Amino acid sequence: MEHKTIQFSRRNLLGSAAALAGTSLTGISAAQAAESAEAQKIRPLTGKMTYEEVRNRARQMMMPRCYVCPECNGRGPCIGQVPGFGGMGASRGFQANYDSLAAVQLNSRVVHDVHVPDTSIDFFGTKISMPVIAAPTGGTTYNMGGKLTEAEFVNAICGGCNKAGTLGAVADGIGDPLDVYEKRLQTLKKNGYKAIVGLKPRLQKDIMERMRLAEQAGIIALTVDLDSAGRAARATKGQTVEPKTPEQLKELVKASKLPLIFKGIMTPDEAELCVNAGAAGIVVSNHGGRTLADTPGTAAILPQIADKVNGRCFIMVDGTLARGTDIEKYLGLGANCTLAGRHFVRAAHGGLDDGVALFANRLRDELAVAMVLTGAQTVKDINRNMVVIPH
Repeated sequence: MEHKTIQFSRRNLLGSAAALAGTSLTGISAAQAAESAEAQKIRPLTGKMTYEEVRNRARQMMMPRCYVCPECNGRGPCIGQVPGFGGMGASRGFQANYDSLAAVQLNSRVVHDVHVPDTSIDFFGTKISMPVIAAPTGGTTYNMGGKLTEAEFVNAICGGCNKAGTLGAVADGIGDPLDVYEKRLQTLKKNGYKAIVGLKPRLQKDIMERMRLAEQAGIIALTVDLDSAGRAARATKGQTVEPKTPEQLKELVKASKLPLIFKGIMTPDEAELCVNAGAAGIVVSNHGGRTLADTPGTAAILPQIADKVNGRCFIMVDGTLARGTDIEKYLGLGANCTLAGRHFVRAAHGGLDDGVALFANRLRDELAVAMVLTGAQTVKDINRNMVVIPH
């Protein structure tokens, strides 16, 4: 399907404003004015596109919430921009994610018989095409700028990920009332998307209510962003978030038949607590550097946590993942699967579901190349001998 590029410039804006001003004098209706204004909005690309075109369109749509910098490393104009896409404080936690991952290197091996590697994995009984899925991300208005509706965003993330053979995600935004969360799930269920759902650490009864609604939508697994407890002081009226005790974790595990994954684990001792609570998995994450400032990067502490868990639960990780080599690095450090957040959001704004699928397939292709050049026939073959960890 061909698409037209919308040129968006000061001259076009002035011309459109003049046209509107002129026609308003002749009796243009409010509805006609709104329609004309809508026509001038930048919309995502559709159809055949390049990844660079998707990024450029995303930049136009998301500024100043996100500048879609050439390298997303926490050092751009978004520093301290929360809500938005920046990191807390001086953005050092965000930067630590990038720096710790960049410092890990891959051992090149080319004397072997790996030609066409298998990038697929089993995710709690569902086969997916690669060990990366969308991170639950919310706040289309307060974080992303409001250029996509809730339904458009869910369709873009989940539809695009499913096109690429992996899982999308739906989030329970911290400031979102229950009906907004329900509408996201309705979009999910209506289209039959395969996805995970991310919940905030609300009061136990509120989490359990949202769990039941998610189960009815036919999702694959649940996550709880334990690190969002740090947002308690900023939660909107009527929206309570709180840290959880080991007993509360056990209660949540028992409350749902779905695999429950605790997100925001950054120390080996808390990983152990999650395992003892019966968690199906954990996500090693500092929330993209967006909750507690000055945390270490996830790649720096992942090996310690993986050694502590020692295969007793599924380990996921996030943090500035942008390339197929990033996936292999994280798996070599001990993860079973990865999450990507900011880059999927940008792809959704730049090209809707086609943009998301384009980015996901790009990751898978890059991972396949990395696996060939490190000698991994399957994802399970990726191990710590394939990475060089800085000391």
